Amino acid sequence: MVRTKVVLLGSGFIADIHAESFRRFVPDAEVTAVYSRNIDKARAFADAHGIPAAYDDIQELLDKSDVDIVDICLPNDLHHPACIQAVNAGKHVIIEKPFCLSLREADEMIEAAKENNVLLMYAEELCYAPKYERVRAIVESGALGQIYMLKQSEKHSGPHSRWFYESKHSGGGVMMDMGCHAIAWFMWMLKDYNPVSVYGHYMRVYHDTDGEDHALTQLEFEKDGRTIICVAEDSWVKHGGMQDAIEVYGDEGVCYSDLFQGNSSQLYSLRGYDYASEKAGATTGWTFPIFEEAFNQGYPQELAHFVDCVRNGKKPLTDGELGRAVIAVIHAAYASAREGRKLALPYNSTAERPVDNWR
Repeated sequence: MVRTKVVLLGSGFIADIHAESFRRFVPDAEVTAVYSRNIDKARAFADAHGIPAAYDDIQELLDKSDVDIVDICLPNDLHHPACIQAVNAGKHVIIEKPFCLSLREADEMIEAAKENNVLLMYAEELCYAPKYERVRAIVESGALGQIYMLKQSEKHSGPHSRWFYESKHSGGGVMMDMGCHAIAWFMWMLKDYNPVSVYGHYMRVYHDTDGEDHALTQLEFEKDGRTIICVAEDSWVKHGGMQDAIEVYGDEGVCYSDLFQGNSSQLYSLRGYDYASEKAGATTGWTFPIFEEAFNQGYPQELAHFVDCVRNGKKPLTDGELGRAVIAVIHAAYASAREGRKLALPYNSTAERPVDNWR
């Protein structure tokens, strides 16, 4: 079987998840090389995942590697230049969230992909997570009647790397880091609805960051005179492990779903053990070790879908246009938080970093 060749750009936490997902769950793909700005990290990553080649120069990787897909798992401010470089080399591209930092960057990335006739795929795993996809199918069947409100919350104690706290690299705080998941999921659930307004309330509680570490965002979606309220709560100040939950409210029912509860065991340990779940911290006392974390979060499913799109000429379910739409809402949400009022959508921002609309 001829497998689709993939190279990873990045050697951090999310690159680990992608590498494991490709290896274990996407048999049609083969990771042939990895890039890191630090060659020692690239080589260590390659050794850990059985990847044949390691590079510290993206152009050299593109020139020397037999590659169909470039999977970008780099800090946010590097998404745009890496994407442009890859699509200009004629490669299909997967981009981890968030898509980029500004609407200018988003437009340039989308246009470059079109000019080079390659796919630009936005890796929003909540649109592929099996538990959440089951909820979407139930909702679309009409089981809850007319939907009037959606909620999504993602909370933990803070990011893995220092660059997340520095807006020159991240573009913002927790809204940019995790609020993008909620916005994409709202759009995924309400495909026929248009976002018409946003209101954001953001705080800096205790992290050393020039962005926000706790965010509450409300969106209104409309279609044919009907309004659906969507509420996102995102936080870097919740201790005790990761929380990712959705709520769907209809006039004939309600659904609550938690990505991490229900797929885990309940365990008590005096000594502790190797790993419970993302952001869990200590493993002593009562913990909830999760089973197949990457699978439950939707990473293998999205990557398998992207590879299938490349192999069979399909349009990705989550593409650059979705990534751009999410960035547009994030920019407006920051501006709303600054002005203390609801803002109408669409809202065009020329800011290079979303958080610039807030400060």
